[in-house]
Amino acid sequence: METIKKRKYIYWQDEDMFIGYLEEYPDYWTQGNSLKELQNNLLDLYHEFSSNNIPAIRG
Repeated sequence: METIKKRKYIYWQDEDMFIGYLEEYPDYWTQGNSLKELQNNLLDLYHEFSSNNIPAIRG
């Protein structure tokens, strides 16, 4: 698995789900059934946001 170097994220567990967001993009939350799945989803978000393919991303 690729890692996000020097990127912080906030996460918590709500019942059976892990919810979190990248610290630099607090308006964009994602979730996963496990911490590993959440981390993969956060990595996907990071790649999408850093690719500049999505206009008007607020950081």
